[in-house]
Order: sequence, then C-alpha cells, then structure tokens
Amino acid sequence: MSVPACLFPEITPCRNGFLEPDDLHRIYWEESGNPKGMPVLFLHGGPGSGTSPLQRRFFDPDYYRIILFDQRGSGKSTPYAELTDNTTIHLISDIELLRQTLSIDKWLVFGGSWGSTLALAYGEAHPEACLGFILRGIFLCRKSEIDWFLYGISAFFPEAWRDFATLIPAKERKNLLHAYHKRLIDKDPDVHLPAARAWAHYEAACSTLLPNENLISSFESDAVALSLSRIEAHYFMNNIFLPENSLLENLHKIRHLPAVIVQGRYDAVCPIVTADELAREWPEAFYEIIPDAGHSAFEPGIAHALMEATEAFKGMLGIQEPLEESAAPEKPKRRRATRKKEE
Repeated sequence: MSVPACLFPEITPCRNGFLEPDDLHRIYWEESGNPKGMPVLFLHGGPGSGTSPLQRRFFDPDYYRIILFDQRGSGKSTPYAELTDNTTIHLISDIELLRQTLSIDKWLVFGGSWGSTLALAYGEAHPEACLGFILRGIFLCRKSEIDWFLYGISAFFPEAWRDFATLIPAKERKNLLHAYHKRLIDKDPDVHLPAARAWAHYEAACSTLLPNENLISSFESDAVALSLSRIEAHYFMNNIFLPENSLLENLHKIRHLPAVIVQGRYDAVCPIVTADELAREWPEAFYEIIPDAGHSAFEPGIAHALMEATEAFKGMLGIQEPLEESAAPEKPKRRRATRKKEE
C-alpha cells in the first residue's frame, strides 16, 4: 500500500496479547508508543478487515499510547472469519474489556468507515470512557447505505460493479447481498473463496479517487478477503444488529465530547451525504471535507487531515495522566468545512 509522506515513522508494538471474552473467541491487541501517554483506540474498518502496522503511524508515539485490536474473526484474532457471537454488541463488550484489561480510564476513539460506525456505537454505550472522537469516511450502516454499496456505486464504477455482480447468476442479482452471503458462509473453499475475492476486489477498487493496485492487492490477500467479505455480509444481513438510525438517534449521549469528522468529497463507498447528515446533527464537531479524495484513509489529503486531527487533540487533551471529569478537554473550534487542495 502507498504510504503518505506525512505519517509518523514506523514503530513496533511495545507489548501485545489476546483477550479471551468467551470460550470461542481470542481477540488480538497491541500497544505502541508512550506507555504513559494519552490513550488512543484505533478501530479498523470492514467489519472484518483487521489492523495493519500503517495504522499506528497516525499518532505521535512520544505523546500517544496507541491501542490497536483485531475485531472478532479479523486479522490475528481467532477463529478466523468466525460469525458465531460476532455482533456489534459483542464488539462493544470487547472494547470495554480491553479498556479495563489495560487499566485505561478514558481514551480518544479513532475510527474510519465501519470503524466510525463502531466508534459511535461504543461511544453512545460508554460515553464516560471517551475523551473524544476522530471519525473518517462516515458509515451509519443504514439500509440505504448498504443498498448504495451493493448497487449505487455502479453509477461511478460500472466496470468494478459489473465484475462484482456477474459472479452471481443473473436470476439472483436482484438480491446481491443474499446471494453473496449464501456463498460466503458456505464451508467449501471452492464456493466461498471466489466470492470473497470478488467482494474484496470490488470494495478496494471503489475506495480511492485514482486507481491503487497496491490497495486492491492487499484487500484480495488471503489474510483479508474472506474475513472482510464474510463478516461484512453477516453484519449487513443483520442491519449491524442495531435498530435503524439508532446511531443518530442516540447522538445526544456524546455531543458534549470533542469530535473531528474527516470526509473525502468523492468517497464512493461511504458517500458524503452521510457525513453531511452526521455533521448537521452534531454541529459542535469540526467537519472537514477533503476536496480531492475518495474513501481510503491513506489518500494524501485524508491522511494529512487525520494527522492534523491527532496533533490538534494533543493540545486539547494536554494531560498524560487519565483525565478527571473536571479536566475534560475543550471542544475543538469549528472551522471551514473544506481545506485547500494541497500543492
């Protein structure tokens, strides 16, 4: 994957481990940066994509205590691509167990795409554990957004959508989600692997403003394709296990906390209309539109804005010990909703 020049240098985890929330799942976690620094939780996308070393590099390792974990069935968590007891409620419970295991009082929550969905769901369930939010590529996982992913993207990426759709026989294409889900949960690799690779290729091909073969290759890898596609289809089939529009309806629980929303103008996977709706419902948040970007966090403009956000939160949080309620950070000042195109 192409690496934006603005990211912090490579780092390795200072410790890692596994949570065992039940008799089935083992949840991989890792910690990088300053062990006494400001805790920040990174929530990866998908669901099902897992974490990567690049994701540590959005944060100043001298200031932040950087926590990454692979959600159920993803990355190094086991069992791989497992759907049993894999719901939004389970993931929220895992995050809380991780926070308690690491003896963290409050943390900054950072998430993009599905990570933004999970960040909002977690924050609304546990606002007392959150210092604030950095959200990118907003996805509220409503039926209209799922339908857009399955069909609407064809208006912008007809070639990628055609490849995605034609894996499915014509008589089943009126319900691509059901057709893919049926194949992705099939135990036969000759059935589920072609479907997984087609789904992953489709999502990656639509994720950047300009073609990015490195991103597509990383999504199609055996380490990502099946968990990404199977778990996404599982969550989409079940409407992310939350009531329709519940994330906006419960936004009042976290509106008092500082937030930054970063959105690519030409995001085809999670169209800007959703970020716009969230920003209007959360006027206290700083909303930044990147005029020359699609969906990926590693497009230059988006990566730069996310770096700016993590640096801005350093000034707002400003204390390395866990914050008491009386020392809560100030809300970020609201600025223009777009940034100038980089030279």
